[in-house]
Amino acid sequence: MFAEHTCTDFGMENQKYPGDSVVTGHGLIHGRLVYLFSQDFTVFGGSLSSVHAKKICKVMDQAMLVGAPVIGLNDSGGARIQEGVESLAGYADIFQRNVMASGVVPQISMIMGPCAGGAVYSPALTDFTFMIQDTSYLFITGPDVVKAVTNEDVTQEELGGARTHTTLSGVAHKAFNNDIHGLLNLRTFMNYLPQSNQDQAPIRQCDDPWDRDVPGLDTVVPLESTAAYNMLDVVHGVVDEGDFFEIMPNYAKNIIVGFARMNGRTVGIVGNQPKSAAGCLDINSSVKGARFVRFCDAFNIPLVTFVDVPGFLPGTAQEYGGIIRHGAKLLYAFAEATVPKITVITRKAYGGAYDVMSSKHLRGDMNYTWPTAEVAVMGAKGAVSILYRGQSDVAKYEKEYIDKFGNPFPAAVRGFVDDIIEPHTTRRRICQDLDKLATKKLTNPWKKHANIPL
Repeated sequence: MFAEHTCTDFGMENQKYPGDSVVTGHGLIHGRLVYLFSQDFTVFGGSLSSVHAKKICKVMDQAMLVGAPVIGLNDSGGARIQEGVESLAGYADIFQRNVMASGVVPQISMIMGPCAGGAVYSPALTDFTFMIQDTSYLFITGPDVVKAVTNEDVTQEELGGARTHTTLSGVAHKAFNNDIHGLLNLRTFMNYLPQSNQDQAPIRQCDDPWDRDVPGLDTVVPLESTAAYNMLDVVHGVVDEGDFFEIMPNYAKNIIVGFARMNGRTVGIVGNQPKSAAGCLDINSSVKGARFVRFCDAFNIPLVTFVDVPGFLPGTAQEYGGIIRHGAKLLYAFAEATVPKITVITRKAYGGAYDVMSSKHLRGDMNYTWPTAEVAVMGAKGAVSILYRGQSDVAKYEKEYIDKFGNPFPAAVRGFVDDIIEPHTTRRRICQDLDKLATKKLTNPWKKHANIPL
């Protein structure tokens, strides 16, 4: 708290403040240790000096040493211009520690004000980035520089506000109404996370019976196979007390990811959302899902996957955007994960998307289907148009195809799913499996690091 900047240029020797422009330390959240730094915009606009950087590096090093999460409350105008390259060196030191801590301790960034330039890359390297609506901004360069370089007129909010980053760019994982709402939600969020990669997912006492039936699930899937329903109804029905902390709720809505508890144990939930783009996988949803799955795997959080996927989204926009390599990220993440993996196919599981969504072939531990499930290469209409091209009696062939593949038995007969379960028993089965798999030990071959498709 007594640290001061060392700059003597531009009259800075006459402007010294104890602690410089960042408050650092450690504390407890619900009795569990966390390390924090909070940038102070009232001192030099929260800009980063070499001393400011050293203070942040010190708490990050200590967090790594003892195995505790790091929370950054970011509110910085970027590098301190008066210090020149020294402040840039400070940023690089922080970035290096972000990378070293990745997958070792959870790193959370809460953007509490405008962050520009180098100040945006540390949050981008952390596991989760949260923003405050109307007061926090993230951008590489501000509106003035954008105007000078590209001649675009854009406001701060449009360029890098919470709405932009939670709906369009996917840079931020969630936005909150105000500072207090954000900090309270951050406290809640930290409860789901282990202290480090050496710890198991936290377990807390649960008053919601683990063997509770969920009768509503028996009727949640419509009789019409093309009709939409809300996968969040399934998630809320199955998890403890219906309490689900959704991540990126407004970005790539065709996939749901977030944290919940099952019989008190933290789990990561991944689910296709039939309400949005029929639950198809596209570029954004694949990247969103992959990053979440890799976080859960890094920190020993079991994965529960709800599948209703008609395939990857077709079209030139997706192909030109690289759906092949982006879709491969989700495939890669599920295949690489060694944590307990439980999968429930609620309705459609077609084509390569069936494989990708934590199938038995990607080392899924327990794979279930509901009676409404259809596991096939493609839907009846598309399949029949290929198999019986030019034939007249298409309706008859479609019915034959549906009778053959429009049910879970072809997959169950081959052992690709472990059981066909009644929907209302889903919670009980998952809770039983999580207990059984708590001692699971699975390791991947030794490697320096893998080369995930980017």
